[in-house]
Amino acid sequence: MDQSLNAAPDSAPALLVENLEVVYHHSIQALRGLSVHVPAGAIVALLGSNGAGKTTVLKAVSGILPMENGRVAAGRLGLFGENIGTRPAHDLARAGMAHVREGRHVFEDLTVEENLKVGAGALKGRGGGGPELDLAFNYFPRLAERRQQLAGYLSGGEQQMLAIGRALVGKPKLMLLDEPSLGLAPIVVVDIFDILSRINREQGVAMLVVEQNARLALAAASYGYIMENGRIVLNGTSATLQADADVQRFYLGNNGAAGQQLSFRDVKHYKRRKRWLS
Repeated sequence: MDQSLNAAPDSAPALLVENLEVVYHHSIQALRGLSVHVPAGAIVALLGSNGAGKTTVLKAVSGILPMENGRVAAGRLGLFGENIGTRPAHDLARAGMAHVREGRHVFEDLTVEENLKVGAGALKGRGGGGPELDLAFNYFPRLAERRQQLAGYLSGGEQQMLAIGRALVGKPKLMLLDEPSLGLAPIVVVDIFDILSRINREQGVAMLVVEQNARLALAAASYGYIMENGRIVLNGTSATLQADADVQRFYLGNNGAAGQQLSFRDVKHYKRRKRWLS
């Protein structure tokens, strides 16, 4: 598959990350030669243990690293064939990228409707119609019921729905989702992943989903990457990863350790699998 940043827009991937290196505070290397490819219209999962660097990948892609004393030290970033390595976060939002950050980050003192209107700022400078709040209400009817309620009084699941809905009204072509299941009841998590799959299918929005719930993420995604210590150590189709014995053991709970998530670093034959270290 051609992954060149010079590819025609209709054939270019939604997101192309090539040999990415990220440094914090001028000295701490967080990512090391990382490459990730999200085809247009696809859902891709990015998995790994705590501290692997998953959130840093999303921050690098969405342009918010400078706000946290981080910088891209090397590598290329492409959005639908355009080099975006030096573009600021607000410019990327207007280009069709939406970042739903870990912890939801809704505006608690604004109503649900006002939060959604904030998301429409991503439409500035783009042609077409105005904000489609009804689109968010369509996928999340509970938000419609609470449209005049302050976001700070919503449940955790409702706030996550609002964060996704706020991204959706900006009519994104690519959504970056950081731990959408974090802190939510299992039944709510299933609902949210079902809705994300619908949005992908019906709106054609590509998605890069960072998740610790590997089972749900791989069920929704067509392809997945697994990170350790700032590097990709394994990648493949969702079916391939789900069938992999080590993935089953360390990420899908088939390890006899009461659901405890372990690390690929604990696999003795890990370094012998050169394809993981390429």
